[in-house]
Amino acid sequence: MTSHAAPALKGPGFPEFVALIAMMMALNALAIDAMLPALPAIGNALGVVAENSRQWIITAYLLGFGVAQLIYGPLADRYGRKPVLMVGLTLYVIFSVLAAFATSFELLIAARVATGVGAAALRVLAVSIVRDRYSGRTMARVMSLSFLVFLGIPILAPTLGQLVLTVAPWPWIFGVLALAGGAFMLWAAIRLPETLHPEDRMPIQIGRIAAAFRQAITHRQSIGYTLAMTAITGALFGFINSSQQIFFDVFEAPELFTTVFALVAGGIAVASLLNARLVERLGSRLISHTALLGFISMAAIHAGVTLAGHETIWTFGVLQGLTMFCFGLIAGNFGSMAMEPMGHIAGTASSAQGFISTTAGSTLGFLIGQQFNGSVVPMALGMVVMGVTALVFVLIAERGRLFRSRQLAPASAPG
Repeated sequence: MTSHAAPALKGPGFPEFVALIAMMMALNALAIDAMLPALPAIGNALGVVAENSRQWIITAYLLGFGVAQLIYGPLADRYGRKPVLMVGLTLYVIFSVLAAFATSFELLIAARVATGVGAAALRVLAVSIVRDRYSGRTMARVMSLSFLVFLGIPILAPTLGQLVLTVAPWPWIFGVLALAGGAFMLWAAIRLPETLHPEDRMPIQIGRIAAAFRQAITHRQSIGYTLAMTAITGALFGFINSSQQIFFDVFEAPELFTTVFALVAGGIAVASLLNARLVERLGSRLISHTALLGFISMAAIHAGVTLAGHETIWTFGVLQGLTMFCFGLIAGNFGSMAMEPMGHIAGTASSAQGFISTTAGSTLGFLIGQQFNGSVVPMALGMVVMGVTALVFVLIAERGRLFRSRQLAPASAPG
C-alpha cells in the first residue's frame, strides 16, 4: 500500500479528513475529561461517600470502551466502516442522555459503561479508516495531527465542564456529550465516505477472526508496541483519575484545577503538533524512543521532588507538563508502529490492540488512582513504573535495539 490516498475514494480532502478523524477521537476525550470538575457534585448528589469511588465514573466508561472494541473490528471488516460508526455514535448519544437522567450512582455507572461501548466504535474506526488510506510515516503524520485535536480537548474539556456547572446542574455535562455526538453523526453521515475496499471485506467466520486476532497479538512489532502503549496509557489514566483529588485535596486550589490541567494537557498537544511536523523526516522510532527516555526521566525527577517534600502546585504543573509533553511524542507513533504490519486486517487488529491498551491501561490507571493517600507520591511513582514497563516492551519489539529505522514486511493474511 502506498502512502497516498487511493484515487478511487471520494470525499473530504486531507484537512477535512484529519478533522473528521480528530473529532472521532475527541468525542472520547470529551467523555472522560469534561466531568472531572463535576466529580464532587455528582458524588454528593448520588450519595457517594468515599472520594476514591468517584473515579469509577471515569473507569466505567473506559472499561466499556475497551471491551467493546473486540466486537467492532470484525464487524467493520465485514460490513464496512461507516455503518458500524453510525451504530456506535447512536449508542454514544442515547446513553449520554440516560446518564444525565440517572437517579443513582449504580445507574450512572451502567450508563457510563454503555456510553463507552458506543464510543469504542470511534476508536476502532478512527484507526482503521486512517490505515485504509495511509501507511508508514504518512499514517503517523495523520495520526499525530488527529491526536493534536484529540489532546486539545482535554485542555478545554474540564473548563467546559466547569462552565456548564456555573449555569446548569451536572447532568447537563452529559447533555453536552449527547449534543456533540449528534452533531458529529450528521457531519460523518454527509461527508465521510466508506473507506473499506470490497476486496478487503472479511466474512464473520470464527476461524478467520481468531487467526486475525492471533496475528495481532503474536506479531512481535504489533504486540510489543501495543503493550508499550498500554503502559503509557496506564500512566495517563493514573494522572486523570488522581488529578481532581490532587488539586482539591493536596493543593487545596480547586480554582486552579482547570488552568493547570489545561497547561499540562497543552504539553501533549504541542508535542503532537511537533511530531506531525517532524515524523516524516526523522521517523517514528527516533522520535518516540527518545521521548520515552525523556518520559521516564521527567517522571523520575517528579517522583524525587514529591518524595523529598518539595512539591508545590507549580512544580507539579511544570514537571507533569514536561512528562506529558513526552507522552505526546510517544502515543501516535506507538499506535502507528503497532498497526503498520496489520494493514490487511486493520479493523480486527485495531480491535485487538485497542482492547488490550484500553482495558489494561484503564485498569492500571485505576489502580494508580486508588492509591491516592492525600499526596502526589502514588501518582508520580506510578508514572515511573509505567514508563519503565513501556521501555521493556519497546526493547522486546525492537529485539533490544532502540532508534533504528527499518521496514517490516507485513504479516500474511489469515487463512
